[in-house]
Amino acid sequence: MPHIFIIEGGEFMINEKRLLERFLNYVQIDSPTKYEREFAEYIMKEMEKMGLEVHMDDAGEKVGSNSGNVIGRLKGNTDGEAILFSAHMDTVSPGKGIKPVIKDGVIYSDGTTVLGGDDKAGIAAILEAIETVIEKDIPHGDIEVVFSIYEEGGLYGAKNLDYTKLKAKKGFVLDSGGNPGEIIIQGPAQNKIYAKFIGKEAHAGVAPENGISAIQMAAEAISNMKLLRIDEETTANIGVISGGEATNIVTKEVKIQGEARSLSDEKLQKQTEHMVKCCEEAAQKFGGRVEVEVDHSYGAFKVEEDAEIVQKVKEACRNIGLEPYTTSSGGGSDTNILNANGIVAVNLGIGERKPHTVEEHIHIKDLENAARLVLEIIKIHA
Repeated sequence: MPHIFIIEGGEFMINEKRLLERFLNYVQIDSPTKYEREFAEYIMKEMEKMGLEVHMDDAGEKVGSNSGNVIGRLKGNTDGEAILFSAHMDTVSPGKGIKPVIKDGVIYSDGTTVLGGDDKAGIAAILEAIETVIEKDIPHGDIEVVFSIYEEGGLYGAKNLDYTKLKAKKGFVLDSGGNPGEIIIQGPAQNKIYAKFIGKEAHAGVAPENGISAIQMAAEAISNMKLLRIDEETTANIGVISGGEATNIVTKEVKIQGEARSLSDEKLQKQTEHMVKCCEEAAQKFGGRVEVEVDHSYGAFKVEEDAEIVQKVKEACRNIGLEPYTTSSGGGSDTNILNANGIVAVNLGIGERKPHTVEEHIHIKDLENAARLVLEIIKIHA
């Protein structure tokens, strides 16, 4: 039997059995980045059956995915303000053939894949809450949902969403590993840095002095960079190095890929310039050259602590017995893109543990609390 929760804010019901079954079904439908269509069509049918207006946009055509973003709307039965809930459909690798396992109230994969709770736990919580609203005829304003594609690796689904089609100016993204009650009100901007070092080939045994080693240039550049934790607001990393053909050839070309992130635009610019300068100076030192490209992936966002959206989430948390707390994140999410497009948005903790690993798991209680929180947010905006 589903549980009935009695709290100061009133009485409401989440069908815990259905929520769990929904989540388990979702993670068993493969939806790796750029191949989200099977899962998208599955949830579109669910949403249509509930009575939502549903459509898929053309973002996939723009970014090379076989699916577009899924957008749904439930028309309000009150004059309450329109609100948006969002989560992403794609999962990281290894994410094919997921087999969920439940042990002691916790959902894991079988250890050979990720679980896919990032971010299907968010989708399950949102749709369970909306189905409850419909079943129980709970008063609500317009509810909009966006389930995005290609979030992992670049937030491309959210970047290619047509925001003129959305009515809501307040958004709630369910995509954080913190406990339900966590409210992320600040996230960093990110620059990606691509550098190609170009030297000169030579035989490494016969005439190495005639060559210019691109590997040596790249090593010099990286060793001079300030990396990893720069300060409390800023991080940087070199994540990919590629090049070389054989041990007996002085390598002509090496490519590196890195990133810098910061909650401060000024610090982001300073760190990016530092990394670029290290590349240029290394190439000059060894007589080679370097081509550097900087891609501004997304901007930072900050929602003030006293903003109405933050206070509403805190109220919703307290109404259902959760302890709310605000924090910042070192990672980017669709929250960054929503804020950049005129929707004041926060990212909410749903209890995703060890995401992007085969040890990923989620407590069933956290999944339930995430759905309860969505339901309460809907109620207090009615």
